[in-house]
Amino acid sequence: MEWRTSFCLGSTRIIYPVWPILTPRPFLEVKGDIVLLRQAGSRIVVTVIIAVTVLWAAAPGRVALAATLEVKAKGAILMEADTGQVLWEQNADARLYPASMTKIMTMILVLEAVEQGRLSLNDEVVASERAASFGGTQVWLEPGEKFTVEELLKAVAVGSANDASVALAEHLAGSEEAFVEKMNEKARAIGATNTHFTNSHGLHDPDLSTTPRDMAIVARYGLRFPQLLELTSMKEYTFREDPKLVLYNTNKLLWSYAGVDGIKTGTTSEAGRNLCATAKRDGLRLISVVMGSDVPKGNFSESTKVLSYGFASYEFREFFPAGAVVGEPKVDKGQVDKVPVIAERRVGAVIPKGQKEGVQLELQFPDQARAPLPAGMPLGQAVVKQGDRELDRVTLLVAEEVPKATLWQEMGKVLTSTFTISPDA
Repeated sequence: MEWRTSFCLGSTRIIYPVWPILTPRPFLEVKGDIVLLRQAGSRIVVTVIIAVTVLWAAAPGRVALAATLEVKAKGAILMEADTGQVLWEQNADARLYPASMTKIMTMILVLEAVEQGRLSLNDEVVASERAASFGGTQVWLEPGEKFTVEELLKAVAVGSANDASVALAEHLAGSEEAFVEKMNEKARAIGATNTHFTNSHGLHDPDLSTTPRDMAIVARYGLRFPQLLELTSMKEYTFREDPKLVLYNTNKLLWSYAGVDGIKTGTTSEAGRNLCATAKRDGLRLISVVMGSDVPKGNFSESTKVLSYGFASYEFREFFPAGAVVGEPKVDKGQVDKVPVIAERRVGAVIPKGQKEGVQLELQFPDQARAPLPAGMPLGQAVVKQGDRELDRVTLLVAEEVPKATLWQEMGKVLTSTFTISPDA
């Protein structure tokens, strides 16, 4: 089987299947600027495809802007959060010291444990003598002091507290060493393969390293936990309910840059000034990572340059929001005849503003699925492409459970089909 372009409706391209033996009889359903193509007259399972090309007027200067963007840092990257598209980079694969950006992974593992029910935000954590001994930025834990997981997370997210990081690591994994193993396992699992953690807090260790690209990958993964943004967007937090211990967020872009709502700074003499930041404007969420800046407040000034370039140069083209019904394949041997299929997250692409480019969306799911079908079961994919380059791939899920039909229900279907009288009869 092959796919061929058959029609042009304005700026919309229609792609249809050509089978070697039979000639398809496709029919179209137009929904706004999206054309849904279905295959008729065949029992063969057919993949449903939507193909849309969006055109923009040319805008000179965008490419030049990217070419001239240069930051005063050892490495940097700009990534779109939903799709993971890299929009700009500068030495993005340089191995550098993350410093306290390490704590992003620490918070991720804690929040993941909460999501999985292995931990509660209200659980009490007892500070060990080892955790209490850590200096640098801290909340001056005393051995034996008890705080909830949530309180310590806020101390980490807002005040970058090293002692709180170690206390959480020990509570979750039994020891910081065991926790670090989990940090590295998670990094590998999500694709941050050039990262090596040696502690939970980021104090300097010559073997502790990552790259701007990996930190963007870690941050993007972390954004799947809504509470990570809630924590890292807090501008201040009073620890121990002590007015003398008010923690102020180390990410100063929360005050100075519109749209910034997380996530973490990291600074040591060896690492330089680092910042992993995220900001959202007009439906476009960006992740910027700047590492190793050696100018005063360079992590903030250079991150501002990167984010400003991104928002000035790109926009998000949404085809479907998260949870939108994108199709209804038939159901074989089910209690219903059709089942809605929904997008796991929003489907779209980041497009250069004003650039004349085509973007194609393909919705791929079977024409028919056999019951039983549990809710949330993967049943296809939405693929966004630009030419031959794949921009994003989103899983399509069964929206609601479809139990298998009982024997009596199947017999009823047969009888209904057998004795249905055609209007022309």
